[in-house]
Amino acid sequence: MTHDLTLPSGTPTAEGLAERALRDPHRPRFHFTSPGGWLNDPNGLSHWNGVYHLFYQYNPLAAAHHRIHWGHATSIDLVHWADEPVALVPGSDGPDRDGCWSGVLVDDGGVPTLVYSGRHGEHELPCVARGSADLRYWTKDPANPVITAPPEGTDITAFRDHCVWQEGQVWRQLVGSGIRGAGGTAFLYESDDLRSWRYVGPLLTGDASQNRGELDWTGTMWECVDLFGIDGADVLVFSAWDEGTTHHPLYWTGRYQGDTFTPTGLHRLDYGGRYFYAPQSTGDEHGRRIMFGWLQEGRTDEANAQAGWCGVMSLPRVDTLATDGSLHQAPAPELTELRRERVEVASGRLADPYTRLPAVRGDQLDIETTLRLGTGATARLVVRETPDGVERTVVEVSRSHDGAGTLRLHRESSSLDPTVDTEPRYGELPLDPDGRVDLRVLVDHSALEIFANGRALTARIYPTRPDEAVGVGIGADGDVALERFDAWQMASAFTDGPRPLWP
Repeated sequence: MTHDLTLPSGTPTAEGLAERALRDPHRPRFHFTSPGGWLNDPNGLSHWNGVYHLFYQYNPLAAAHHRIHWGHATSIDLVHWADEPVALVPGSDGPDRDGCWSGVLVDDGGVPTLVYSGRHGEHELPCVARGSADLRYWTKDPANPVITAPPEGTDITAFRDHCVWQEGQVWRQLVGSGIRGAGGTAFLYESDDLRSWRYVGPLLTGDASQNRGELDWTGTMWECVDLFGIDGADVLVFSAWDEGTTHHPLYWTGRYQGDTFTPTGLHRLDYGGRYFYAPQSTGDEHGRRIMFGWLQEGRTDEANAQAGWCGVMSLPRVDTLATDGSLHQAPAPELTELRRERVEVASGRLADPYTRLPAVRGDQLDIETTLRLGTGATARLVVRETPDGVERTVVEVSRSHDGAGTLRLHRESSSLDPTVDTEPRYGELPLDPDGRVDLRVLVDHSALEIFANGRALTARIYPTRPDEAVGVGIGADGDVALERFDAWQMASAFTDGPRPLWP
């Protein structure tokens, strides 16, 4: 998925990628990252025989989106990950010679099977590979591609990425696409054997003429479509794309029945926009819906190449259905295994616009706080602050005089580097009449994930003085009560030392 970046001239070779990545102070330590090189979409997400499998778009040769492979990692706890052999490598010939792009893993009568997009030139077409029982070794089907062309007679904007499931004895598949002049869509297919597919029609088509430029614009193409049921509701997740530009993840709630999806509402999945992109989810053996997304970089291609790595996987999220019919998102509870030293801040009224908390410091933190906002009040949590306050990142929650809530991230002072993205991010914050906000902020070097009353906001930050940017503080304007504040240092999820690019 996404536009295909070519290798910049002078890009370092694979030699030293993992070593350079390990030295980068902006590289997260408890989020999953590839050993080096490039990472983008989560793929083939599954819980198979008690083991979580995370496949991902991977280039082990450079920190650039070029001739994509499928990386593979496993975990028994969603926290600590082991690198497995690279699952898919572009062929020297055939339909995936220019890349093995995004897809899914399904259980075909006990045989693990990948359905992915093979790229050849400007064409991306569905391909299949069968795996060993331990999911470590894969054989591509000689009949690939299993769909040889997009739907006939349709002028499409793109055609890639897959969602595959079984209904009775019939397989169904969605392929992300867009109809030129109309909008993004998900084309529905069905098959008896995952090899011969019959085109059914568009499951749902958006309207690209509506809300262009807005934070809920549905784009001209839908990438990484993901259809699932949750707590009696049906959800269709997609990432809005337009002419090579990634925009933001959205989801429809509604009713999937027969060959159509009847929407009841359109929602923003993450207020960070492209910083939580191309999400994929799976049901695990505990009955939970687990979701990962790709945290894109906010610095230049040249900076990525110099660092030797690019792209972060989000922390695993547990999605449930909120009382208003939207998705409620929270970090997987297993992440608390990484918590170490705990610091508690006394409760009470926040009387000052800002107070630094000298006992809370770090660039690997998990912060949980409960606030109560009066009407017209604003509370701020500051992280990654330098001693002089020149560089700082501000998480803000506010309640207007009419009771509406807003979650906002200020990155204007996150970095003095003029080349990095520092635009603010924001979105609606659901509030009860008492103005309660349950806020959790996870800081992992350049990766920042914020959860407030079930809404998520993900972003990247790059302070130029990373060793000094470890301060934390809190403040408020108006009537704000601090009911709880706990912070933990977070341990690394990986062992010391560089990891093999080709495990």
